[in-house]
Amino acid sequence: MKYIYDLHKTMLANNLILIYEGEFTQEITKSVLAMAERNMDSIGEESSIKRKVFNVMVECLQNIVKHSDEISDPSLGKYTAIFMIGKKDEEYIITTGNPIKNDNIDSVKDRLDKINSLDKDGLKTLYKEIIKGTEISEKGGAGLGFVDMARKSGNALEYTFEPMSDDFSFFSLKSTVSRQA
Repeated sequence: MKYIYDLHKTMLANNLILIYEGEFTQEITKSVLAMAERNMDSIGEESSIKRKVFNVMVECLQNIVKHSDEISDPSLGKYTAIFMIGKKDEEYIITTGNPIKNDNIDSVKDRLDKINSLDKDGLKTLYKEIIKGTEISEKGGAGLGFVDMARKSGNALEYTFEPMSDDFSFFSLKSTVSRQA
């Protein structure tokens, strides 16, 4: 049972206030958002900060629900997604992770690099371009999620792809929202 203590120490050391690992559905997403909102309410967080954090969380969770790739490799077992939110003195850190097909990495990386290269006005312009010229994909998205995360957080999106097999990697995404209004 030492692992529970080790997990607790890890959560404290990394200022994590909520971790969920498992299947992500719309219902579970609503529950995770409600728990995070209650936590921010309990510490008296400013409403403008809560809105930004909530918006980024929604986009992160929708990204998992709509875009996680199902692993079809029996040697890897069942991999699910993870969501974490942490709070430091000056910022909230929202981190997600989910399996992704290696074939999809380049397009995700290109999109994130483009978004991270833009300033506030550039992000606003890209957002408008996507709204005007994009159709909804079969997964239900128009490609606005990452752009919206960058716009609302005001910070670059950090990411990694950890190889899992020849076909899959684990995609981790971190968004930081300042607690300064």
